Amino acid sequence: MTSIDVTTETDDPGPGGYAAARLRLLDREAPAGPPRRAALARLTDHWLAGLYEAAAPPPGTALVAVGGYGRAELSPRSDLDLLLLHDGGADARAVAALADRIWYPVWDLGIALDHSVRTTTEARRTAADDLKAQLGLLDARTIAGDPALATALRSTVLADWRNQATRRLPELAALCQERAERSGELQYLLEPDLKEARGGLRDAQALRAVAASWLADAPRAGLDDARRRLLDARDALHLATGRATDRLALQDQDAVAAGLGLLDADTLLREVYEAARTIAYASDVTWREVGRVLKARAARPPRLRSLLAGRSGGRGGTPPAERTPLAEGVVEMDGEAVLALAARPERDPVLPLRAAAAAAQAGLPLSPHAVRRLAATAPPLPVPWPAEAREALVTLLGAGDSTVPVWEALEAEGVISRLLPDWERVRCRPQRNPVHTFTVDRHLVETAVRAAALTRRVHRPDLLLVAALLHDIGKGWPGDHSVAGETITRDVAARIGFDRADTAVLATVVRHHLLLVETATRRDLDDPATVRAVAAAVGGQSALELLHALTEADALATGPAAWSTWRASLVADLVKRVAGVLAGEEPPDPEAAAPSAEQERLAVEALRTGEPVLALHTAHEPAPDPGEPEPVGVELLVAVPERPGVLPAVAGVLALHRLTVRAADLRAVTLPRALGEGPVLVLDWRVAAEYGSLPEAHRLRADLVRALDGSLDVPARLAERDAAYPRRRGAAAPPPRVTVAAAGSRLATVLEVRAQDAPGLLHRIGRALEGAEVRVRSAHVSTLGANAVDTLYVTRPDGSLLGSEEAAGLAKTLEEALR
Repeated sequence: MTSIDVTTETDDPGPGGYAAARLRLLDREAPAGPPRRAALARLTDHWLAGLYEAAAPPPGTALVAVGGYGRAELSPRSDLDLLLLHDGGADARAVAALADRIWYPVWDLGIALDHSVRTTTEARRTAADDLKAQLGLLDARTIAGDPALATALRSTVLADWRNQATRRLPELAALCQERAERSGELQYLLEPDLKEARGGLRDAQALRAVAASWLADAPRAGLDDARRRLLDARDALHLATGRATDRLALQDQDAVAAGLGLLDADTLLREVYEAARTIAYASDVTWREVGRVLKARAARPPRLRSLLAGRSGGRGGTPPAERTPLAEGVVEMDGEAVLALAARPERDPVLPLRAAAAAAQAGLPLSPHAVRRLAATAPPLPVPWPAEAREALVTLLGAGDSTVPVWEALEAEGVISRLLPDWERVRCRPQRNPVHTFTVDRHLVETAVRAAALTRRVHRPDLLLVAALLHDIGKGWPGDHSVAGETITRDVAARIGFDRADTAVLATVVRHHLLLVETATRRDLDDPATVRAVAAAVGGQSALELLHALTEADALATGPAAWSTWRASLVADLVKRVAGVLAGEEPPDPEAAAPSAEQERLAVEALRTGEPVLALHTAHEPAPDPGEPEPVGVELLVAVPERPGVLPAVAGVLALHRLTVRAADLRAVTLPRALGEGPVLVLDWRVAAEYGSLPEAHRLRADLVRALDGSLDVPARLAERDAAYPRRRGAAAPPPRVTVAAAGSRLATVLEVRAQDAPGLLHRIGRALEGAEVRVRSAHVSTLGANAVDTLYVTRPDGSLLGSEEAAGLAKTLEEALR
């Protein structure tokens, strides 16, 4: 390894000499990581010591590095945490002048500086009042001056820290919790803060502080390596951006990955997530141990505490903890699930799963020592697994929220990857879709947690829970993850002991786990071809029932934008229709369906007046539990004597009134001669207010009349609104894409539009289709995050389907119009 002697880098104590030497150090191909950080700290020490000596310091002073600089962990753009310490005997003006001779050259170089001038007593008092200051002083290190001053201060602060641990550690725990709530979990964020987020560098520092208190200690396996990897990532981030930042923004990730010699940004995120997971798990274990020790101390009478301390020299001496049986070989002790004294994990391959299931069912954490022993000694399970092992896995997955910490404990020691080898491909794998809250592996566990609450709705809860765990397992492989997942699921299901019939059902459910929600939100459910296609893919009532529950669990585990009462109602409607087909019923022909009484009434009024007529109604669906039905939006019925431009006009007016369109159905109604002459377009819309309350019906009608007669320029109004309220622009959105769905319907040609969601998108689509002289039969709108998927059922003006070349040309025309 290259050794860098900083004393030869520069003999110039001034800013120019230091800046040049610093630049050479950062630009040269010297060892990155800890060697470079230490070399930068030594170089900075040498420069600051030169400044200190050149200022002719008075006796009884010392320049001290604290915090990260005290630990010699300087990243390229780190600030300098400095304390000018004095014994109080020096002249105050001389000390102030000394400080100026050091601080100003640092500022002149544009280096951020956190500085203070204090006596030992003042520093100690500050540490007593300020937890962050006390943490920084735990790493105090002398740069120049009287080393005895800094040594005495560090010893005193460390002694105070240990004496005050019972009061200070709860404060530190609360600080860590507050920071986690503010900055999120590093192991799941697409743009994580490497320092502040949970599992980041601040938490690693907190673990060092807990260890220094002698009250508890963190699991050490992998902790130093995890901390080093986060520091290396921060170094590369500073060099790539030229800024003192800890946030790993999307636009910087490729450059940071290249700086670390990694394949790509996903590889970088995976390394960061793995490091954060190690630190977060160590934090959970450590703070749990701190809580246990503090609770035990608080429960002892003072006299007993002194007696126990006297018998054990200040450690141990507690009576044996009570053990409560949980399962064969597993007991509860001190609030944890631990191995029984008689357990023989080397002879019991099912014990890891049995212990995990017992811990999760009891709502207890699984002891890290137990997991470590199980990982080291338990033999592999036979293939296929015995029934007890499979049942224990299902029990673990069905425990609900308490599944997560137990699963994380098993993952921390590599037990999960040994039980399910395919798990390694999804472990810590990032998901670039911002709708997703978690990494792939945590999303799978979270889906099982959500599915556990739905097990009463299905006949085979074991299949539901296993399907939830495996539904995205194919994301570690190239190609369509559902197709890859089906193959993997067949292998895993056979491995864990399911028979052929159950394996086939699991494979079907994983293969089609997106089918219900995508069909319900993007296809016309009144079209018999839609329902028959889903029934053919599902194959049976058992798979349909499981898919229905998995769809909800998957969406709830994805994030708040992925599920709503509206989506739930659409999926439930589709499931009901498919169940009918599977039971032998024929779906109704939409062409033969008569208009509703409300539609007919509005059509008659539209013919009578020659103008648009509309009505607003709150739409409801039956609640999943007994009680009042749930509102799922607002139904807007519009009847207009047939004429060109109706769809873009209505869509534009709704956009102007900030109404989000969820679905639109258009049909031409020909009234009986006795009621009127001529066809009427009836539009059945489901809409929701973007924010605030719904507009009044008469205002919508007035604007629609103006839009149809040309006196309201909808495109211009939408452009004015967008100009008045510009949206923040992130990374450039991909271009829109329009495709023709093969064999999507026998009633219409189906176009699928994928584009960046924006106000008035459906209005623009409608204008383009009007220009192409096609008739829109229905439209179905689905939005996830910033992405919109609009499905349009179109025909020629005479109601016939478009030819293949004609449809492809229309798709290209629409794509160009949306650009």
